[in-house]
Amino acid sequence: MSFVDRHDPDVRRWVAEAIRRVEADANRSCDTHLHVFPLPSDWGVNLYLKDESVHPTGSLKHRLARSLFLYGLANGWIGPSTTIVEASSGSTAVSEAYFARLLGLPFIAVMPESTSPEKCQLIEFYGGKGHLVADPGAIYEESHRLAAETGGHFMDQFTYAERATDWRGNNNIAESIYSQMSMEPYPEPAWIVVGAGTGGTSSTIGRYIRYRRHTTRLAVVDPEGSAFYPGWVSGDATVTAPGSRIEGIGRPRVEPSLLPTVIDRMIAVPDARSIAAMHWTREVTGLDVGGSTGTNMAACVDLIAEMRERGQRGSIVTLICDSGDRYKGTYGNPRWLAGQNLDIEPHLAELRAFLPV
Repeated sequence: MSFVDRHDPDVRRWVAEAIRRVEADANRSCDTHLHVFPLPSDWGVNLYLKDESVHPTGSLKHRLARSLFLYGLANGWIGPSTTIVEASSGSTAVSEAYFARLLGLPFIAVMPESTSPEKCQLIEFYGGKGHLVADPGAIYEESHRLAAETGGHFMDQFTYAERATDWRGNNNIAESIYSQMSMEPYPEPAWIVVGAGTGGTSSTIGRYIRYRRHTTRLAVVDPEGSAFYPGWVSGDATVTAPGSRIEGIGRPRVEPSLLPTVIDRMIAVPDARSIAAMHWTREVTGLDVGGSTGTNMAACVDLIAEMRERGQRGSIVTLICDSGDRYKGTYGNPRWLAGQNLDIEPHLAELRAFLPV
């Protein structure tokens, strides 16, 4: 890991100005919307979608990228000529490219070759460079190598996500959810449902729930090919897996930022059902959401059904992680789905039957 010269007054001034610019970006941004998903009122269960796709870089990862830059700047890891390197499945890299450009720093994203072309184009739009690798599990080692080669800093979201954000509050996503829910019929959610890519969001929300003494339970969803679910069930953090086709969530290993002890339940979701729920959510709400949001929604449907069966009333909150326009060539493309042997029609039929129009 490289360090900047903390004794150089010019460097200290640059870091102070860099932190001001990053915080000014947050100050210019409003909070994200909390949409009501249309469920029958007699069900007694309300579902809310927090729309993280409206951030300047179009995804939930904008929050993480901001926190990682502030963390790196405050720790003395990022200076006026530091090359920023990140291992990513795309969305974090898009957001970090944005902040690197804001600070005038070069940025390299190390990503699997399967990353959607739309995300690669966005990284380049913000001035970053993509470095694609065939093996998704090789992105960590390759990122370390590139950081050493360039004298740069590997941001390592998979290690630092859980500690870069202040989980006690300070306008984090958990505090925002509870503030926005305060005037709803069931202001304290029965469930908050999120996916895990780094584990940073689930760690922040899970810690906040306990810190504020809420009764809310945290459900983390996991797609096919991910190590998180089998690792959580078995308690074995050394479990590995092939990796996920649902970009942004699921990992080939259990990442250090995932805190299993703050998770009340994990729900495994087949990829075809995730993508079907993505399309179904757009049908019902008009909101164009991505694949990881579909994974969230598939789990929410299961939880709503369980609550109704038990006669429970309450609210569920989940996230719109990013927009579906990043996946038109993959999850939105019937030819791609056929090539992946993904038949979403049975799942679409089930979802449409769950909530008849």
